Amino acid sequence: MIEVEPERFEEMVAEALDGLPEDLGRLMSNVAVTVEHRPGPPGLLGLYQGIPLTSRTTGYAGVLPDHIIIYRQAICAICRTEDELADQVRRTVIHEVGHHFGIGDARLDELGW
Repeated sequence: MIEVEPERFEEMVAEALDGLPEDLGRLMSNVAVTVEHRPGPPGLLGLYQGIPLTSRTTGYAGVLPDHIIIYRQAICAICRTEDELADQVRRTVIHEVGHHFGIGDARLDELGW
């Protein structure tokens, strides 16, 4: 387990988002990414809540933003070094962004995310 300040963890999440390919980042629509500093639900490092881009129809309007939550304590609990933590944050952010694009867990696992 590693302990990092909440601000440093949030920087890692921002760096992971900034590291997404520019074209992919431009396609992210109506989604908010936040850090939850509590552990979160058992077994989850992150959570996507919303309507994936692949499921949005012409009737998609006037809805609250989708929400990606990254759980700081859950990720810190499985990492030993800051480098390992940064890598896991990046992997978790990419995994949850994948859900925003309509990619399911099985396919993300196949892709190594």
